Amino acid sequence: MKVAVMTDSTAYISDPQKDQHNIHVVPLSVMFENTTYRESIDITTKEFYQKVKESESLPKTSQPSIGAIADKFEELAKDYDAVIAIHLSSGISGTYQTVVSGGEMAEGIEVYPFDSELSAMAQGFYVLEAAEMAEAGKEPNEIINRLEEIKQSIRAYFMVDDLSHLQRGGRLNGAQAIVGSLLQVKPVLHFVDKKIVPFEKIRTRKKALNRIIGMLEDDAKQGKNLKVAFIHANDVQTAIDLKNSVDSMYPNIDSSISHFGPVIGTHLGEGAVGVSWYKK
Repeated sequence: MKVAVMTDSTAYISDPQKDQHNIHVVPLSVMFENTTYRESIDITTKEFYQKVKESESLPKTSQPSIGAIADKFEELAKDYDAVIAIHLSSGISGTYQTVVSGGEMAEGIEVYPFDSELSAMAQGFYVLEAAEMAEAGKEPNEIINRLEEIKQSIRAYFMVDDLSHLQRGGRLNGAQAIVGSLLQVKPVLHFVDKKIVPFEKIRTRKKALNRIIGMLEDDAKQGKNLKVAFIHANDVQTAIDLKNSVDSMYPNIDSSISHFGPVIGTHLGEGAVGVSWYKK
């Protein structure tokens, strides 16, 4: 059985990884005033953050259309028997539900939708693992079972410099954002029941990052092999510094640096930093 792996652009899988593992990607889009840009196709991450600085209003985001999803399944059906479709949390985007609907209409290919309940490289971890299994000839149900297993250990925490982006985009409760802004706190955020919620209120950026690294170290000290991603919104130096701080101390950590691109960057804002990890 030939199995394809598909995701959306918010997993921020690098081009070399896409090519190496034959990962298929459907883009989400950002809109500046009346112009729509497909993420990673019409606009790069660098161009996006520059455009945000120059634009008078914040961009909006949009999910792929049912037509775009149906076209992708039709294309994949020519070469594959099944597709594992891994997407960003259904609590912050309708993309997963669109894929479910498109999968029900698809002909000539079995569609296995999977809600990552996260986004960015935390979502990407699922995609890369599924792609490696598909390359090894594993059956779709075996791949889905492994993804469910990963879901038990995966963790993702992040902090933002400015809560107003999340509030305006409707991805965080308004009252929580207002209180955070008034107190100048840098809350550590995470996903619960597919939605972004505060994990802990912390007063400074440095302390918030230290708290996240402390939780990673707690898991690393147990000796299990961990895959870790340090994720940044146009702040690569912070990601590099965090990576260096743990790499030398924990040989059981396999770490990489990733980024928050245009769609997720719209909601988190420049300067956001996240860390995600799971047990290999």
